[in-house]
Amino acid sequence: MQTEQHSEAAKPLPQWRLSLPNRPLTGLTVLVIEDSRFASEAVRLLCLKSGARIRRADCLRSADRHLRTYRPAVVIVDLGLPDGDGVPLIAEMNRAEHRVPVILAMSGDADRAAEAMAAGADGFLPKPVESLAVFQQAILSRLPAGMAGTALRALPDDVIQPDASGLRDDLTHVAEILSSAQDTTEIDYIARFLAGVARSARDPALEAAAAALARDHDAGNALATDLARISGMVHDRLAHAAEM
Repeated sequence: MQTEQHSEAAKPLPQWRLSLPNRPLTGLTVLVIEDSRFASEAVRLLCLKSGARIRRADCLRSADRHLRTYRPAVVIVDLGLPDGDGVPLIAEMNRAEHRVPVILAMSGDADRAAEAMAAGADGFLPKPVESLAVFQQAILSRLPAGMAGTALRALPDDVIQPDASGLRDDLTHVAEILSSAQDTTEIDYIARFLAGVARSARDPALEAAAAALARDHDAGNALATDLARISGMVHDRLAHAAEM
């Protein structure tokens, strides 16, 4: 038994478990382009624990203002934004003369990873983004030579838990859109946004309802039943949150 324990302890750590000492992203500015308050709060906590500064844009128009004003080292782009898709922005940043050192795509739909990478993203973060080790490694492994340093250490096993207030804000946002949604653009946005929120919150029932809405919308089916079901689920979760 002692021999087995000694052998296990003597095994070298795999390369992916190593990074810079202390807070390895100190000095870096991360711009997260994300409309979900819950997902944004997760990235904020990950940046805080890693030593990075964070700025947030909640839509493409706001992102354009940030990119014209600041020079972030890392940009994390959610692929489903209220005023458009994040993939063209990734392509635009990838073509820029002064390219952002690290461009990461983020989505609750893992099937979109290939599309984002083809547009020029350096990596893809599937939601929920909550592992400190995965977050740090996604950035450190893609920083240009000289920006990441050379000293190594074991990456932390921390898993962050965003405050529930961000989730309540997201659900309230969905409820407000549902109360007046009419055109197809709003329906498409509700399905994408809610699927991402549900996945980040680990709510499979709500995620399944959002997926059903997306399928029926794509197929041209009637959406009244889907919208009524989602509206009821959102209000039930808001009522539960208010009781806590």
